[in-house]
Amino acid sequence: MDLQFTLDFLNDLAKNNHKEWMDANKKRYLRAKENVIELVNDVITKTASFDPSISTLEPKKCLFRINRDIRFSNNKDPYKTNFGAFLVEGGKKSGNPGYYIHIQPGNNFLGGGIYQPPAETLQKVRQEIDYNGKELKAIINDDGFREVYPEPHTADSLKTAPKGYPKDHEHIELLQLKHYVFMRKATDKEVIAQNFADHIAADFKVLYPFNQFLSRALD
Repeated sequence: MDLQFTLDFLNDLAKNNHKEWMDANKKRYLRAKENVIELVNDVITKTASFDPSISTLEPKKCLFRINRDIRFSNNKDPYKTNFGAFLVEGGKKSGNPGYYIHIQPGNNFLGGGIYQPPAETLQKVRQEIDYNGKELKAIINDDGFREVYPEPHTADSLKTAPKGYPKDHEHIELLQLKHYVFMRKATDKEVIAQNFADHIAADFKVLYPFNQFLSRALD
């Protein structure tokens, strides 16, 4: 596994984001992708030791396509300049909470949860917070958790209480979230280190109780 090769490929792709260049560099792309698949395979094996729900995942099926959907975008670049992988029981489209790996030069990150949940899922999670918010706060305010994941992803959060909940709800800041996600940055130096998969799995173990809370909400 040579993730430096992958970072170098992505750097070059960012400077040459067009089909002609990608066609001419297909072998490089496939090798760069294979490095990420190997990383994901290692992370699945290590993470399954505490979360067996992902033990049967196929690594290559965890990866997102590198092709961008440009139909409704002003940005017409045909390719993403990152490799992304979502490790989740039932697959990427299941809607279940999982673990995410993002490889992009200068903008690597990892974490997980549920991103952009549909209204029905959002309602279930908020209901679980309404009933058991103290349990969730105990998880995310734990010193070990906050050391890795200091803050939730707050993009698009509501300015007021969601429908059906009072504005002075004791867990209002959690109910206002529209994504239930925690992430942490990783440097390029971390990515190319031999023990990167170990570090990812260790951070995913910290995240595991949070994902368990979300899974229970969806049951």
